[in-house]
Amino acid sequence: MQRPAVCNAMETLLVHKDIADRFMPAMLDKYLAAGVEIRGDKSVQSYSDRVFPVQENDWATEYDDLCLSVKIVDSLDEAIEHIARYGTKHSECIVTRDYLNAEIFQQRVDAAVVYVNASTRFTDGFEFGFGAEIGISTQKIHARGPMALPELTSIKYLVNGNGQTRG
Repeated sequence: MQRPAVCNAMETLLVHKDIADRFMPAMLDKYLAAGVEIRGDKSVQSYSDRVFPVQENDWATEYDDLCLSVKIVDSLDEAIEHIARYGTKHSECIVTRDYLNAEIFQQRVDAAVVYVNASTRFTDGFEFGFGAEIGISTQKIHARGPMALPELTSIKYLVNGNGQTRG
């Protein structure tokens, strides 16, 4: 909600079914009170009549606004498959206490930066020490002109945290 129009903002939230009953009511209260439009699957809609039905194209939409698509998933595998199908390959995050799940997520998710317990809002050239950003790329090979080994190398950052957010 800090800056919804930036490329590292959250567009989709996947919630594991085992924590949905504890997590969803409080999350929906906070987000709806802040003016966020929630679009959810049937499971998410069961928690509030203020949740709009999600459409297939919502999963791949970058809203650039206070809008969030929410889905309750049965497993880590389902979440990773959803990200593989609909994600942008820019920044992805898992919030978990399970170290093994965090490790699996980081290894299997194909994105430029894969976070554990830290905000995707850190994906920024300046935050990474590269200076001012002039553009973003989610491509693995993006160099043009003369190429050598450095241009044929892609980078995937793995970032671990314990709840950090960007102010």
